[in-house]
Amino acid sequence: MARGFVKLEDLAVEGKRVLCRVDFNVPLDDGQVADDTRIRAFVPTLKYLQERGARLVLASHLGRPKGKPDPAQSLLPAAARLAELIDQDVVFAHDIVGDEVTALTRELQEGGVMVVENLRFDPREEAGDAEFAKALADLGDVFVNDAFGAMHRAHASITGVPQHLPSAPGLLVQREVEVLGRLISTDATGRTPFGAVLGGAKVSDKIKVIDALSRRVDHLFIGGAMAYTFLKAQGQPIGNSRCEDDKLDLARELVEKCEARNVKVHLPVDHVVAATFAEDAAPETVTEIPDGTMGLDIGPETVKAWSEIFGRCNTLFWNGPLGVFEWDSFAGGTRGVAEALASSSGFTVVGGGDSAAAVAKFGLAERMGHISTGGGASLEYLEDGDLVGLQALRK
Repeated sequence: MARGFVKLEDLAVEGKRVLCRVDFNVPLDDGQVADDTRIRAFVPTLKYLQERGARLVLASHLGRPKGKPDPAQSLLPAAARLAELIDQDVVFAHDIVGDEVTALTRELQEGGVMVVENLRFDPREEAGDAEFAKALADLGDVFVNDAFGAMHRAHASITGVPQHLPSAPGLLVQREVEVLGRLISTDATGRTPFGAVLGGAKVSDKIKVIDALSRRVDHLFIGGAMAYTFLKAQGQPIGNSRCEDDKLDLARELVEKCEARNVKVHLPVDHVVAATFAEDAAPETVTEIPDGTMGLDIGPETVKAWSEIFGRCNTLFWNGPLGVFEWDSFAGGTRGVAEALASSSGFTVVGGGDSAAAVAKFGLAERMGHISTGGGASLEYLEDGDLVGLQALRK
């Protein structure tokens, strides 16, 4: 862990109410948790605290209810899934703060667990409201933040609560900071060759991380829809592929900056295209995108060429799908890259978000070195080397 934090093992939790900010922002399907990865990720911290006689009060957001209660985005299904995972009853508070909720926290026995309702049902959470932060702090005697995926947000539960309680990061956050910190360390010993794979839709979403990674990596692989902006900037035909025409100059500048830093930029050499953006569109593999078609995935030759280089890297980072992986006809590129990364002997870090979802879909999670629970947070940490939620925990 970085200097300036009180370590979890140094936080006095015995017999105390520990308010834990967790990330239970999980997908729901017909009122049930569809993917419990983020809930499972908190269990080691939960067990650690329980073993020391703490009484746990868990707070999280889920979805985007826009400051109003929405039964479809209640945390009750997440609390129910947690109860199944830890095989014990979990108290659920149908409100977030207030005298009744505080009273429930005081009734908890040692090792007891309670979940309060969705933080974002109250508009003061996202507004970073000081009074709401104080009301949340009243639910605990100490504070543990294990919600890495939300630590880039200056919300009341993230940056406000630590002002009122002795605080520490949880085991999940400690691991995230340790791993991601290794990627941006100025000490490259054992890290190189270092390859970064970036996908997704927009160049504008990845400008800062491309610049930050170009100071560290030896190879930069660019796929997904944003690759077509780079290809068009180099004068290659892209048909009707998605392109940010106002970012063509920026794409050229980013490539030039990488080359000046001796970073090899790899773009797709073949593509899986279709005439329409539709799941049932007929796929065709080409080396040059014809007019009237759009690129929806990287092709097999690209996967093969990239995989050979992955095999020579000691460190690999991946964020962003390489195609429309949700549709089987256009999932081959993302699957192929995921399999190559999983087979690499290097240390592989998956930067959360859609990349983590793809790894889970393809059954490769256990073969990755580390899968971040925070897509946006992991990118921001790589860009800036810090997060507002981490800053709030420092003493």
